[in-house]
Amino acid sequence: MADGAQKHPYHLVDPSPWPALGAFSALVLASGAIMMFASPDRWWMLFPGLVLALTTMFFWWRDVVREAQVEKAHTPVVQIGLRYGMALFIASEVMFFVAWFWAYFNAAFFPTVQMGGIWPPEGILTFDPWDLPFINTLVLLTSGTTVTWAHHALKEGNRDQLVAGLWVTVVLGVTFTAFQIVEYSEAPFGFRGGIYGSTFFMATGFHGFHVIVGTLFLGVCLVRAHRGDFTPNQHFGFEAAAWYWHFVDVVWLFLFCCIYWWGAGEIVHH
Repeated sequence: MADGAQKHPYHLVDPSPWPALGAFSALVLASGAIMMFASPDRWWMLFPGLVLALTTMFFWWRDVVREAQVEKAHTPVVQIGLRYGMALFIASEVMFFVAWFWAYFNAAFFPTVQMGGIWPPEGILTFDPWDLPFINTLVLLTSGTTVTWAHHALKEGNRDQLVAGLWVTVVLGVTFTAFQIVEYSEAPFGFRGGIYGSTFFMATGFHGFHVIVGTLFLGVCLVRAHRGDFTPNQHFGFEAAAWYWHFVDVVWLFLFCCIYWWGAGEIVHH
């Protein structure tokens, strides 16, 4: 082996500006979101951070694709590390949502005197769980089926079905987001209207944000599928997107059962 040649299967990442810029983008985006929540007429303050975050994602993903496709840096050992990293990331996201469920159930099981000692608080008009929330449940569960269809097509080397499955999944993801926008616009309570509104919008809103991220993730995979980047033996980028999407599906099932149906449906009507 020639001197200077790599003698191990690991990938030593070159210095990159994207982690630092990504952290800065997240700070700007979070600050803009706080400003928007405090004063809705400042909605435009969300866009600088959003543009920075999307730009960082684009160039960072470009470099990762280049490492895999051009540099052939994603050896089997590196792919194992990537899988562990994605699994740990999803585990951290699970704990993120545990916090919002904890806040919701703490208020629901132990309503304070200020809330009137009942849950939902008196005067709160909740959503009918079997209306738009149920439709969105069907949409998201169907999208989980179509992304699995695409994954199986990829493993079998069927590029046409891979592309078709991804197209349907992305369209269903956009549909879910559109329906949630309609739901929020018709909400009979606000984010600042009390504990019910704040816990409801934090839990379902962050899930909606994850749906948008997952849709973008799958959209990138769709572009790469058109380019022929994925092979039956090397397609971790798509696999990570599919894992993330299934995580989003499972979280929504808990949201629908706990917040829409149990917390706002059965209790209200009985």
